[in-house]
Amino acid sequence: MSRVFPYPLLMASLVLMWLALTGFTPGQLIIGILVAILAGQGLAWLHPAKPRLRRWGLIPKLTAIVLYDIVRSNIDVVRIIWGGLHGKRRSGFVAIPLDLRDPTGLAVLALIITSTPGTAWFDYNSSHGILLIHVFDLVDEEGWRQLIKNRYEHMLIEIFE
Repeated sequence: MSRVFPYPLLMASLVLMWLALTGFTPGQLIIGILVAILAGQGLAWLHPAKPRLRRWGLIPKLTAIVLYDIVRSNIDVVRIIWGGLHGKRRSGFVAIPLDLRDPTGLAVLALIITSTPGTAWFDYNSSHGILLIHVFDLVDEEGWRQLIKNRYEHMLIEIFE
């Protein structure tokens, strides 16, 4: 069964997304299932490392924190742009030393940072563990370092390492 459906959660999500985008009909359901099977098989051929989740209970808390931060960042960016403060802001780069080494945890951190308006993952030096992010309105570099390390990295280490 696992050879036909190697990633059942991913495949079910793909079918649901397919139906949400195209509308539900029996034909679209069949096409969605075929696309999900092909995508699952294609991913299985790549042999990705399966992440080990140590503390599942922290995932909802991290999700809530990230969603709150995304909404708050959207409001802040809109205030800067619409409030006429875009000439007074200073954007820049912040180097953050990370203790997180798990590839899946780093990928999740990249998604968090990039999906939050006003920040972007720019570079990661894996040999030194230095993350470089771009911040739209950089006021306090040390504040950004502490935010990433204490708010996200700490939980990701508990979840993945």
